[in-house]
Amino acid sequence: MDYRDAGVDVVAGRDFVQRIRAMVDGTRRPEVLGALGGFSGLCEIPAGYRHPVLVSGTDGVGTKLKIAQLTQRHATVGIDLVAMCVNDILTCGAEPLFFLDYLATGKLEPETLAQVVEGITEGCRQAGCALLGGETAEMPGFYAPGEYDLAGFCVGVVEKSQILDGRQVQMGDRVIGLASSGVHSNGFSLVRKVVSDGQRLDSNGQGYDWAEILPSLGDRSLGEVFLTPTTIYVEAVLAARREGLPIHAMAHITGGGLPENLPRCLAPGQSLHLTPGTWPVLPVFEWLAAAGDVPLRAMYHTFNMGIGFALIVPADQADAVLTWLTQHQIAAYAIGEVVPGDGEVLGLPD
Repeated sequence: MDYRDAGVDVVAGRDFVQRIRAMVDGTRRPEVLGALGGFSGLCEIPAGYRHPVLVSGTDGVGTKLKIAQLTQRHATVGIDLVAMCVNDILTCGAEPLFFLDYLATGKLEPETLAQVVEGITEGCRQAGCALLGGETAEMPGFYAPGEYDLAGFCVGVVEKSQILDGRQVQMGDRVIGLASSGVHSNGFSLVRKVVSDGQRLDSNGQGYDWAEILPSLGDRSLGEVFLTPTTIYVEAVLAARREGLPIHAMAHITGGGLPENLPRCLAPGQSLHLTPGTWPVLPVFEWLAAAGDVPLRAMYHTFNMGIGFALIVPADQADAVLTWLTQHQIAAYAIGEVVPGDGEVLGLPD
């Protein structure tokens, strides 16, 4: 017997690396040294920093991958993978430098995995970071046929004096919410439960099919709607900071929704008061709440509810920030303010 008899095709693995080489090269930054295929990736710190601080983040895509695998649509989950990492490190003001991916599967399927990597490279292009390297692990018997899992790792850099860590936030500061593209990459265990077991709104039957097209959600199938990739906010937010817009703090709205994530960017003794109705709740969230009979409080504690990223800005500059965002085609809303408290988010449904 040999390794191939055990289910691992080393030759196919080498061929796959060659296949994705051009895609990876398309994300290259000037600071990257060397080429794909080494034991490690090398990247210089960009010129111009006086006291650079490296910032790291890691994440995955979660059970959203199940939908990609069930519907055989793999082109966008790579964007989600990058987005979850780069949006996280952005919250302290960091510019993403490079990204690493880990892709594990039971059997190497070049067509499928090439689509995944194409999504990863697209996410890196949107974030302005290099795909510096990664690992493709073929593990027969560990994953079922057709299954794969993803993890991502990002490193960025920020000037030490420009780090946002909550100390800049003042009472009365305003919360500017940046629109999400949909569910993003959190809450998909509940999404899948609603789709498989939810009460149909148009008949007496129960459950839905990922291929169904529901008029309330437009002309795309349920699978396409829920595979809408996570918005990457890096380019817009870094541009705003470079132009001198006063941003005191930022939050990436991920698992746990607004109540869990917004307080993470505050200083001690501060809370937030939000005003529902000041931003549009996307139809996909209204559908989930109705089809799954999900209480409103649970919706806010699970999903982003239409706000994927938040900026905390001085009250007297909030209108200027909103104007700048609108001029740059970024949907944004004034949704609340900083108030005294102990890290709560007030004003949301109980």
